[in-house]
Amino acid sequence: MTRCAVFGTGSWGTAFAMVLADAGCEVTLWGRRQELVDAIHGTHVNPDYLPDVPLPPSVRATTDPSVALAGADFAVLAVPSQTLRENLAAWAPLIEPQTVLVSLMKGIELGTAKRMSEVIGEVAGVGQERVAVVSGPNLAREIANRQPAASVVACTDEAVAKRLQSACHTPYFRPYTNTDVIGCELGGAVKNVIGLAVGMANGMGLGDNTKATLITRGLAETTRLGLALGADAHTFAGLAGMGDLVATCSSPLSRNNTFGTNLGRGMSLEETIAATRQTAEGVKSCESVLDLARRNGVDMPIVEAVVDVVHNGRPTQEALRALMSRSAKPERR
Repeated sequence: MTRCAVFGTGSWGTAFAMVLADAGCEVTLWGRRQELVDAIHGTHVNPDYLPDVPLPPSVRATTDPSVALAGADFAVLAVPSQTLRENLAAWAPLIEPQTVLVSLMKGIELGTAKRMSEVIGEVAGVGQERVAVVSGPNLAREIANRQPAASVVACTDEAVAKRLQSACHTPYFRPYTNTDVIGCELGGAVKNVIGLAVGMANGMGLGDNTKATLITRGLAETTRLGLALGADAHTFAGLAGMGDLVATCSSPLSRNNTFGTNLGRGMSLEETIAATRQTAEGVKSCESVLDLARRNGVDMPIVEAVVDVVHNGRPTQEALRALMSRSAKPERR
């Protein structure tokens, strides 16, 4: 039986642990808080994030990373992206030689502008053939309710991607393989930022034309950055690109969309953070995405506008006017 360790007891980590168990894997969830771990292990329910979702009996929980990692074929990382480096440094000595590290995170590291797979390879000292990512339209609540969804599992080693595909393939969760790790990660990271922008437009009471404009031009920005970094343009037309972007920008279940909506309604950053219980990855990653773009000479005006609103205090109306007043150019640029 395939053994999986899942690090992170938030909504997506818990939902993906359920997917793995439903696919026939033996799953151990790692969590930091003893009371939450005890509740999951004892009742097979995560009372903090998915209180109405019974987890399969094969899902166990522990606060001991060595217990979670013992004999693991896959170690799935579902912690906030900006905490990955510190957390993984503590876990790395416990990782066994056969274990493949799987990123569920959709962010870019602040300061280094590195993708999560790059951070994993650097901190754990493993080659990219032992690092995989899962990306796509993965709204945790819908997957936890076992609603049909598809996703992408990517690794530079196609055989590893196929093994992971088998480990998480269920009647309701359909994973496709890809070897374009760069494209899949960028699609997941940048869509969070575009989701903030669309949420702001929604909060301002703007209509579907505005939101469709932000989504399509946001995809163009993402593709430009991806091509500059060596990604395959086709990836951005698929599940990890357009698929994830549409889900994030259209669903009230999206944390980034909801966060942006509250900003667009006039709430301050502090008020919005206080009202948002879980991590909205785009809030911090918008700065690192913009940093990555500037390092590679890529123009990303929507991302820049989001950074101005979220971190520089620029009013949303003013940021929108600045976007609309940019010089006219051909669509393909």
